[in-house]
Amino acid sequence: MAVDPRQVVAGFLTLSMFVMLGNMIKHDHFSPVTEELGLEATGSESNTVKLDNNAEMNSVDTVGVEDLMDAIEEVKPCWTKPSPKNQPSNGFVTFSLTMGPEYHISQITDAVVVARYLGATLVLPDIRGNELGNKRKFQDMYNVDKFVRSLDGVVEVIDEIPDEVSAKKPAVIRVPNRVTESFITDTIQPIFQRNKYLRLAVIFSSVSLRPKETNNKDLDATACLAMFSGLELKHEYSEVVRKMLDRLQELSKKSDGKVLAIDLRADLLEKKSCKTTRGARRKGCYNPEEVLAFLRNVGFSANTTIYLTETWWHKGLNDLKEEFPNTYTKDDIMPAENKGEFLKSSNADLARALDLEICSQSDMFIPAVAGLFYGHVTGKRIASGRTQIIVPSQSSTLTHASDFISTYISNKNHLAYSCYC
Repeated sequence: MAVDPRQVVAGFLTLSMFVMLGNMIKHDHFSPVTEELGLEATGSESNTVKLDNNAEMNSVDTVGVEDLMDAIEEVKPCWTKPSPKNQPSNGFVTFSLTMGPEYHISQITDAVVVARYLGATLVLPDIRGNELGNKRKFQDMYNVDKFVRSLDGVVEVIDEIPDEVSAKKPAVIRVPNRVTESFITDTIQPIFQRNKYLRLAVIFSSVSLRPKETNNKDLDATACLAMFSGLELKHEYSEVVRKMLDRLQELSKKSDGKVLAIDLRADLLEKKSCKTTRGARRKGCYNPEEVLAFLRNVGFSANTTIYLTETWWHKGLNDLKEEFPNTYTKDDIMPAENKGEFLKSSNADLARALDLEICSQSDMFIPAVAGLFYGHVTGKRIASGRTQIIVPSQSSTLTHASDFISTYISNKNHLAYSCYC
């Protein structure tokens, strides 16, 4: 019996989000967690943070903060565009983008990889918000011409499914994020050979962005292409990002000339997601007071210009603002003519897309919340050479600003390093 894809996605959304927020780590940096908790182990990089037994942060050596802000790493692609597919398409792959732009990147990547392997035509996805009925076309948010051009010769992309095909019911397949070749051959391909019309529902039981060992260079290159060259906001939205970054840079010139972006969300704090959990004193995110203590102890100047991934000001941010007066939210720096579209609650995915771009292009990024947003911002920063990412810690054993560099960077264990070198 055919399954409604919206039910598939909705049924796993809540479970996936609870799994991600519940993941724990060793050491003091975020990273994917262990298999026992349903996520993939990546060494010291994990999705949650373990507190040191000493509840107070000791002062650290502040030398080097300025050097970290200025560091730029030159990188170039380690992959070449996959060779053109000469045979005609023999079926169709459809899917939807859900849960926000950080998930869109992964969903696009998996769908492109599956379509490439099957030799199928990819149908442009629609974009669905968290509220029932909140749906928009791909081109309402993203640059469709750029997307199609990037995949030219790799995967055929069409705007809509042909009428004679849409009259049929697609086979709905639950696909694990970062789909493997074995899953495609063992699970997807047999169904595709019978049906020729698939609808994929990407399931996020893991948010690991660590490289995986594979033997299919073509699919590796396809994944790199889709993840780092496929999605781009449409021109009008890219202009909003540019204006907001220009505003931040203008404000920073009155202080130290640098912009620090922090992924800090009061909505999670109100749900008490940042409290320590269980006897292990583990954390999934940092609240404003802890972020303030971290900034103070690492040695950031009080004049630092800070962008928070908040839409509106929250009273819980007042202490941070008092010590770092040049702290801003989207409402503070967004052009007035754009606020009506981006700041309403039904367009939360648009606001999050702005956050993703600003955090990817700022002088430095601090993730105070673990998860896929942190992972994809890191990937975009690696691809552009902006590796200035530090992760909060309350450890009493770290004594230098460089100790807080994300282990995605220091250990080069982000999949972006398999695409750029």
